Amino acid sequence: MNSQLPRGLDSFDLFGFYLPAIMIWAVIALVPCVLLCWGLRLLGVYRFVWHRALFDMALYVIILGGIILAGGPGWPY
Repeated sequence: MNSQLPRGLDSFDLFGFYLPAIMIWAVIALVPCVLLCWGLRLLGVYRFVWHRALFDMALYVIILGGIILAGGPGWPY
């Protein structure tokens, strides 16, 4: 554990494997992104989207950024 990094960016020890925090946050962000994309598909929102893959990727990045900001209590503001 690096004491100079904020808690939200430090590495996690999972059964002896050190994983970067961004990897854990990315997996956590995948669940709401998949559910939101599924809901948008059911509502027919993708009819108004020019490039579905680009839209989905941008949505994932926004969700990932929100989860990282919400889950990192040690951010130096």
